[in-house]
Amino acid sequence: MKVGLHGNSSQESIRVRNRLEKLLLDQHITIDNLEPDIVISVGGDGSLLGAFQKYRFQLDRVRFVGLHTGHLGFYTDWREYEINELVDSLVHDTAQKVEYPLLAGKIHFADDDSVADILALNESTVKKVSGTMVADVYLGGELFERFRGDGLSVSTPTGSTAYNKAIGGAVLHPRLEALQLAEMASINNQVFRTLGSPLVIASDETIRIVPEDSVNLMVMYDQQVVAERPVKEIEYHVAKEKIAFAEYRHNEFWHRVNESFIGRIED
Repeated sequence: MKVGLHGNSSQESIRVRNRLEKLLLDQHITIDNLEPDIVISVGGDGSLLGAFQKYRFQLDRVRFVGLHTGHLGFYTDWREYEINELVDSLVHDTAQKVEYPLLAGKIHFADDDSVADILALNESTVKKVSGTMVADVYLGGELFERFRGDGLSVSTPTGSTAYNKAIGGAVLHPRLEALQLAEMASINNQVFRTLGSPLVIASDETIRIVPEDSVNLMVMYDQQVVAERPVKEIEYHVAKEKIAFAEYRHNEFWHRVNESFIGRIED
């Protein structure tokens, strides 16, 4: 087995990563950050998003493990005091895994007709840096609505617990291979009218967003910002790829949601 280690630059994460590396080497587990079988992200959810983007072209052979060093993370199942147990799970690995859907997108640029492909674990957002955004939203190949407001967010089921939830979207179980389209502060009047509710989009449908103009327009996915260039349109759909987590002790989805947002309830 080859294990890759990924983490943020905080002193705590560096300390934990160094300790983990020593334990892995003591068990004769190879450290390989180029072509790993398993990637262990040390830090929080932000670190795991960074690890996902780093290894996005190796998803067919890589499984992820999250080890958090701060507050409880949604993607991070292990804590520092459980490192020995984690290493033992790696030693006795049987290739068990759980897979989650991802978001794929195509950004069509207006200045040279080029296209950028994106892949996201959480979400992609389209919004204006200043002022309101006006954009036509197409679903199933047909014009659905003309949006005016702060912006739009398209999220995966696991990403539905992140920014999507903060702007009033629903939480989707990852067994639902779907996307969610949620509005950011839409303006509804006699000129502009939107549904005003989050939409769950089936796996065989495409979301197409055509902005009225690209002035101060920002397109983001996970923690990445698309270069400041005029955007003609953006298309989103459920990706053919999936992310795999090593299922040594991978917490069930609703348990993870409870731990992240509610916590212990007294009987």
